[in-house]
Amino acid sequence: MTETASQSADIKITDIIAHPLTQTLPRPTVTSWGKYSEVSIVLVEVRTDAGITGVGEALARFSPRAYADLIETSLKPRLVGQDPTNITAHWRTMRRALSGRGGGMLFEAISGVDIALWDILGKVANMPIHRLLGGMGRTEVPCYAASVNWGDDAFMDEQLDAYLEKGFPRIKVKVAKPVKDACRRIERLRKRAGDDIDLCVDANWAYTLEEAVQVGRALSANGYFWFEEPLRPEDEAGYEELHRRCDTALAAGESNYTLDQTMRLVANRTLSYIQPDVARSGGITETRRMAEFADAHDVQYAPHIGMSGIICEIASVHLAAAMPNVKAMECETDESPFKTWITGAAPGADRQKNGMLPVPTGPGLGVEVDWDAVKRLRVQ
Repeated sequence: MTETASQSADIKITDIIAHPLTQTLPRPTVTSWGKYSEVSIVLVEVRTDAGITGVGEALARFSPRAYADLIETSLKPRLVGQDPTNITAHWRTMRRALSGRGGGMLFEAISGVDIALWDILGKVANMPIHRLLGGMGRTEVPCYAASVNWGDDAFMDEQLDAYLEKGFPRIKVKVAKPVKDACRRIERLRKRAGDDIDLCVDANWAYTLEEAVQVGRALSANGYFWFEEPLRPEDEAGYEELHRRCDTALAAGESNYTLDQTMRLVANRTLSYIQPDVARSGGITETRRMAEFADAHDVQYAPHIGMSGIICEIASVHLAAAMPNVKAMECETDESPFKTWITGAAPGADRQKNGMLPVPTGPGLGVEVDWDAVKRLRVQ
């Protein structure tokens, strides 16, 4: 029996299973935060009585069993027995599972369930998610290589050269402290890449305002197209001041959970690019709202992926394909089991050609999960 159906009549959710997964990275990721050698996600499986199963992913960098417990004890009881296609209603129900201001583990957990519900809806309708979202008729979406990790000159040169050899026309560079080293490497990598390659920078909150101004000058002098997360996400006034003093376009949003956390810096055009992560920002339902709000304010959408898995990546491709204001989505190139084991789909780094990713055409997410691989990665 295939996991598609022509209608949703009487379909009900029978179970929600959260799979906490952890992997040791084949090559550690180094940012201003530090060195990541191990990372986690939670894969969410939503089953129905029609034999249709949806899969989603929750961003859960650490303590994945805590996320799995939250999903199975607080979200699952609210949804079992319900029609899975009533996604907006379910999102609001899950939001009320915990009181307080929106954010943190709850919204990352909601993200995993929400993506799975969209996967089910697509299978019920026998349509890919990007078409359910309205669609732009795209068969491919632009992407950029992520990332040239922070390190010494030889290390960063080696990574940049590898991305150039793979044909990426857009490449992201990680920067950190000391500021003088960041500014010097910004200039060095521009010269090495040449003027025809689009370069951007991600600081992962590394700087104070004055430090960010210094780095911003180096970026402007060397033609980088965005300056990502130079300041901590709560410092909205700092971003506004930096926007006044920095010629390079600002990008942020991967740390935001909900639309209301996005509105201020988008509405006043402090940000030129908004970067929600579908596995953090309430899934497809809330991420779509963020992207559409940005479009209404002439701000471009650039999906964040980070160290997530293939389900996050594929869901982001669907959103990028459907949103009118997409700039380019992140394409992580690490050899992660989260990207290579879980489904038969090759990771974006292997599917991209000249910086373009093909859009899935199958129903729902358009991928099938290898549950044996999930078992091998599952935290015991």
